[in-house]
Amino acid sequence: MPNAADIDGILLQNLADAGCGPETVCQCMALAQKRDQAELMRVLSLHRRTLLDTLHQSEKRIDCLDYLIYMLEKQTKSQQPSGEI
Repeated sequence: MPNAADIDGILLQNLADAGCGPETVCQCMALAQKRDQAELMRVLSLHRRTLLDTLHQSEKRIDCLDYLIYMLEKQTKSQQPSGEI
């Protein structure tokens, strides 16, 4: 069974891997020490929602680029003489 320092280390590493900033890490560590699981879950859920929003924004940007690439390729093909490949 890991001791408290190991659990803190695991939590710190996981928060860092999840992209939490220093303020969120400190807040989560304090909540974990106080064993306030409800508030810790709220903070983690908020960070998750922020990451998900960022992901969705990136997906929209990728869709825009895909459409632009499609239109440019379509335009290029329509400008080629019919005898060329």
